[in-house]
Amino acid sequence: MADHAHKLEIFRGLIKFKSNTQKIIGVLILLSIVTLIEVVLGIYKPAILNEYFLNLKLLNWIFIILTIVKAYYITWDFMHMRDETSILRRVVVWTAVFLILYLTFILIQEGGYIFDEFDDTSNYIKKDF
Repeated sequence: MADHAHKLEIFRGLIKFKSNTQKIIGVLILLSIVTLIEVVLGIYKPAILNEYFLNLKLLNWIFIILTIVKAYYITWDFMHMRDETSILRRVVVWTAVFLILYLTFILIQEGGYIFDEFDDTSNYIKKDF
């Protein structure tokens, strides 16, 4: 295990570093740039990004995608998933995917229940839940 070296690259090998410290700083800079983009978009909210795509504003899609990118690099580099075996990476990813799908199912079911409990015609709640 002592001869095992960490991979010192990001962007699938496009940027290579000479030491772990440089790699950590490189990933930190990448994550800081992504966060800065999110903050700037959140403050200015460009009008062109208020168009809807698949029932969600483009700005929200950009936030979702940038959050996934940040989560990927945090897991891949700081949690050392890059250096693990492929089966362990799959177990981690598929567990998260199934958890997200399960939570989405619960959200849809509960949303349907609450929708059924509100009566639009008489403006009152059928029962106190």
